[in-house]
Amino acid sequence: MTDQRRTLVQGPKGQLAREYGGVSLPLEVMQSARGFYLGTSQDGMPYSRESNEYWATSVQAEKALAAGEDAWTQRDHP
Repeated sequence: MTDQRRTLVQGPKGQLAREYGGVSLPLEVMQSARGFYLGTSQDGMPYSRESNEYWATSVQAEKALAAGEDAWTQRDHP
């Protein structure tokens, strides 16, 4: 299995978590008081918010995650 295929099998990773924290963490749907967003977690705690967008429901956020990078906007900085 190539490295590229391994990445696809494991799913997308958090860009800010990698760039600013030096860790490779999978993107997931997270929740805050503002709504649902795409981010990462480590040891059960939020680590990074990756999406600019907030969605009203977890279903909307899951759809954006499943649709890929064209369905949401990557934040430039933490």
